Amino acid sequence: MKILIADSMHSSLFNMLEEKGWEYAYHPQYRREDIKVALPEYDGLMIRSKTYLDREMLENAGKLRFIARAGAGLDLIDLSVAKERQIEVFHAGTGNRDAVAEHALGMLLALFNNILKADREVRNGIWDREGNRGVELMNKTVGIIGYGNNGTATAKRLTGFGCRVLAYDKYRDHYGDEFAEESSVEQIMAEADILSLHIPLTEISRYWIDENFIEQFSKPFYLVNLSRGEIVKLGAVVNGLQSGKILGACLDVLENEKIAKLTPSQQASFDYLRSSDNVVLTPHIGGWTHESYVRINEVLVKQIANWL
Repeated sequence: MKILIADSMHSSLFNMLEEKGWEYAYHPQYRREDIKVALPEYDGLMIRSKTYLDREMLENAGKLRFIARAGAGLDLIDLSVAKERQIEVFHAGTGNRDAVAEHALGMLLALFNNILKADREVRNGIWDREGNRGVELMNKTVGIIGYGNNGTATAKRLTGFGCRVLAYDKYRDHYGDEFAEESSVEQIMAEADILSLHIPLTEISRYWIDENFIEQFSKPFYLVNLSRGEIVKLGAVVNGLQSGKILGACLDVLENEKIAKLTPSQQASFDYLRSSDNVVLTPHIGGWTHESYVRINEVLVKQIANWL
């Protein structure tokens, strides 16, 4: 079996593949056309987020038996084409769930306790205790939309802070557990103090969180997004912050993450968000830890081996 690795991977992957006796070619420098030309020679493709794997990319890959995505999201793979061509698709949904959950808690705690603002002020010689009085996470009601690997791991940690967790998942039934109550979007809108998103990007979820969605909440709330940026309209978040309907936002992902190439409206929204003390921003690193880098490889190799 020959595997093309067309993205940067942690070096731990290579020993894992060699132990299985699988042949591989490591070409992290490959771009879309390079991958397209090379694919007909390979049985497997391992990738992170280099390019969209659509019909054009896969139509001549006659030998390709599987695609392994070193991450959780599958929005860069045309799953219908893969299924049509009988190409198995693997992803490392369990590989970074702990990292995502810890990052979500870290962002919330930083926001609630004014940690970033206070740090900047102290470094500039400002010692303002009252202006940085915090809010406790304890006893807050958290609505989690998307109760898969990341949502479940986040709920588990929130319960340690005494939070009540309401979970909604469109694709599951009977998923309530010791960490969360099975809920509806309507119940979350009526009762949640915090909304945390852990859902894939699909045509249904794209820009789901807009002005109308936000206005349906019965009380002001905090927004956390560690899923995909295009699920949330940044302009709607800005409007929500300005109106007071959104009390604060933790955004690990953005509508457009190429921040040097924002549209004028996106730039205006981004300028507001980055200047707000009620917003915590990170560059899509929610699952990006040293430990998860290795664990993702372990998960993928195990899945492929079990399938074979």
